[in-house]
Amino acid sequence: MTTSSQQPFVEQLDPALDVVTAVRALAHWPRLLLLDSALQRQPVGRYSFLTADPVAHWQLDAPRYGLDPFADVSAAWERWQGAAVPGLPPFQGGIAGLLGYELGQCWERIPSAVHNEFQLPVMAVGLYDWVLAWDHFAGTLWLISQGWPETDEDRRSRRAADRLHQVKTELSKAVPASDSSSPTPRMDLSFAAQFPLGETANVTSTFTRDEYLRNVARVIEYIYAGDVFQANLSQRLLAPAPCPSLELFARLRTVNPAPFAALMQWDDWSIVSASPERFLCVTDGEVETRPIKGTRQRKRGPEADLFTRDELRESDKDQAENVMIVDLLRNDLSRVCQPNSIRVPQLCTVESYETVQHLVSEVRGQLRQEATIWDLFRATFPGGSITGAPKVRAMEIIAELEPTVRGPYCGSLFYVGPDGRIDSNLLIRTFVQRHGWLQCNVGGGIVAQSNPAAEYEETLTKAAGMLKAL
Repeated sequence: MTTSSQQPFVEQLDPALDVVTAVRALAHWPRLLLLDSALQRQPVGRYSFLTADPVAHWQLDAPRYGLDPFADVSAAWERWQGAAVPGLPPFQGGIAGLLGYELGQCWERIPSAVHNEFQLPVMAVGLYDWVLAWDHFAGTLWLISQGWPETDEDRRSRRAADRLHQVKTELSKAVPASDSSSPTPRMDLSFAAQFPLGETANVTSTFTRDEYLRNVARVIEYIYAGDVFQANLSQRLLAPAPCPSLELFARLRTVNPAPFAALMQWDDWSIVSASPERFLCVTDGEVETRPIKGTRQRKRGPEADLFTRDELRESDKDQAENVMIVDLLRNDLSRVCQPNSIRVPQLCTVESYETVQHLVSEVRGQLRQEATIWDLFRATFPGGSITGAPKVRAMEIIAELEPTVRGPYCGSLFYVGPDGRIDSNLLIRTFVQRHGWLQCNVGGGIVAQSNPAAEYEETLTKAAGMLKAL
């Protein structure tokens, strides 16, 4: 392992461009990735990061059991390990990108769903040598350029300076948004059976309401048979893409802001996310995960909203959902964390978002010295809050009952910095766009106390903020 000691080129940009304007200026660059705190509040939502045009990238089109998808990625990361510049936002360049839900089939023998119309890779990551980093709490914007992949000190310094100048030049051309976004041309694809989603225009689902209720009942049968304690069941919504992904992101950022939002444009497909959920964060070897289980729709009046908040907090069913996943994550983290280091500082706290309220917990542990960040991903991915418990059996039931692969949904967008700092989301409240189509899964955890009709309504509640952007 080599450790890089050379400092990056750093410049504070003043005045600081807003996030969407900066993205528009760089939207034509390849493999753009924005990890965005569109909702800013303690203890999450402080930073946003924009980067594009990686110096190297890795893509895995399909999972294969026994394959290590991180072999080449981890080797590249080790080559560029080094200290972060103090006082700057934590991501200063490094490895970043997508881990799709089905990537877990590389280390667990899980069957695949029947249909895979969007044909997206299960892993798409790049080595990014520069980043725009917003500190929203401080009101600052930094441009950081590492000079990779050069290794000679002089050449690396020249590349870092050139790259910094190149990005600044593009940003100087930034123009306000126009209102003339046009629909994306749609290809004719052979989709799995789709059914109208009530009276929602142009939106269809993989299930009718009755079929979704029957599948919820089937999960409950599995629970009483002793197969699982909980399983997550989703319906996949499908709609024509009304505009390019950047404009969809700008809309979604306004109507449904979230602390772990994202935009990823990779080749001919895009991800637009308003995720409220952190998957893994690692700082100085301490791991944090923040599972969300338990949802209520926001009410218009403040008194009604407070009543809903109290109802969610006191719900035995929702607390059971959340505590089961907390136990699962404690078990996952114990595979790579130091003994007796795992703790739960926050259990079933209500957090409010634009359209919903959630029960959120926090689990922490100290990574073992010999465990790598890639070991951590293998031990915990995909996240337990979007599978169920026990995880493997829940994933088998998901593959049986959901007709389409999940793809990016319930996967993760992440970054790993040179100093080993990680942050990542769980891709819920997420659009995937390709060939002129959008897909968006919405689901929930099914437990023994679940009411099928209420579970179906919960999926529509979660979809409301997303559909508003359409």
